[in-house]
Amino acid sequence: MNGKVSRRQAMRLSAMAAALPIAWNSMPPTSLVAASPEVEYTAPELTSYLSGGQVLLRWNNFVIASYRASPTQKYPYFSDLSGPASGLSLTTESSVPFPHHRGLWLGCEPLNGGDYWGTAGAEKGQIRSVALQVTDSNGTTAEIKDCCQWRRPGAQSPLADERSLKFQVVSDRIRLIDCDIKITALQPIEIKRAKHSFFALRVAPDLAPLGGGSLVNSEGAIGEAGTYGKVAAWCGYYGRRARRPDVVEGIALMDHPQNPWAPCPWFTRDYGHLSPSPFNFLDRPWEIKEGAVMRLRYRVVLHAGDPQEAELDRIFKDWIAT
Repeated sequence: MNGKVSRRQAMRLSAMAAALPIAWNSMPPTSLVAASPEVEYTAPELTSYLSGGQVLLRWNNFVIASYRASPTQKYPYFSDLSGPASGLSLTTESSVPFPHHRGLWLGCEPLNGGDYWGTAGAEKGQIRSVALQVTDSNGTTAEIKDCCQWRRPGAQSPLADERSLKFQVVSDRIRLIDCDIKITALQPIEIKRAKHSFFALRVAPDLAPLGGGSLVNSEGAIGEAGTYGKVAAWCGYYGRRARRPDVVEGIALMDHPQNPWAPCPWFTRDYGHLSPSPFNFLDRPWEIKEGAVMRLRYRVVLHAGDPQEAELDRIFKDWIAT
């Protein structure tokens, strides 16, 4: 060919070009979808994602809680527990003055010569997740199950535990975490007086009294001075959020009356740590026989509004009734 277009070829090309819009508009819708698919990316319910020793819980496709259980960690724990109204976390990890506190966790130190709580490395003691799964996820509820070994190199494992952690979205103002933990003694256990013991919470700095928030218990006592060493059904922190001063939120921890040491005095701090633990108030060591099984139950309430608006007393009564 000489590169020139004849008059007949030019007319044919013009006709093809004019027909293109007609051909495009006559394509079936399925062809368009195949070429540029629309992806549904929202999830207007509670969904879960388990990967690499971590469970993420999402509401409307936003992460509202995570359970971290990597084998490299000191212990498994909950973090990023978002407030229902603000989306800001109600808990913290690695905040001063004790950066080894992490969200919501279970640990103990000292325990048969090991440290399963503090800043010491895994060689001094570690609670290791060995079987993590998510079950019964139904749109408003998800249950995390985890089996953990308490171990220390060169020493016999003192404890093993099985955890059922049920997360529930009750409303746009209330979320619950029901924790049912079975602990088995693998050797005789002796826990001497210790402030670092068992189920514990570290609140976000803006909700702690030292950061402008409030600490209160079920008896109406306030602050560390009023709640430390006192028996109560629940204890928690609440206040206006530093980055959302128009929002009041809080987090409360409830102690089941059938736990082994009920009624239990509370260990509380104005900087943001609390635990329904009796071990700092012991007159003599707490002893557990080998093979003995303890069942611990706690309810965590993530709430908008203050404790009265959240009806924490009613939530506690409903919980123990079931």
